[in-house]
Amino acid sequence: MHETMVAENILRAIVEQAEKIGTRPLSAVISCGQFNTLNDEIMQFAFDAAAAGTVCEGMTLKIKHIPLRATCRQCKLMFEFDLYNPHCPGCRREEFDFEPDAPLLLEEIEFEEPK
Repeated sequence: MHETMVAENILRAIVEQAEKIGTRPLSAVISCGQFNTLNDEIMQFAFDAAAAGTVCEGMTLKIKHIPLRATCRQCKLMFEFDLYNPHCPGCRREEFDFEPDAPLLLEEIEFEEPK
């Protein structure tokens, strides 16, 4: 299960940061592209299971999905690719090149105020 591995790696990074600053994490934001996509429900379940009994237990995890971008070969317009409408919104052609997909990133961690 892809989400389990991702959850464990993210948890490890958050715990490491929490130990460095000596406070408890409250929430985190991760982002992923369309080819690195995560199922939100499975990811939340995997993260909650991995976080059980750790300093991260009960924290909120937000997942942002970054749209895939493409560039039209004809008119050179860059646009957000829509799988259900796969053509250039400018010239309506179906010949385009995909831009690099957004990587899977741990973007932000919010911590409690140190005591």
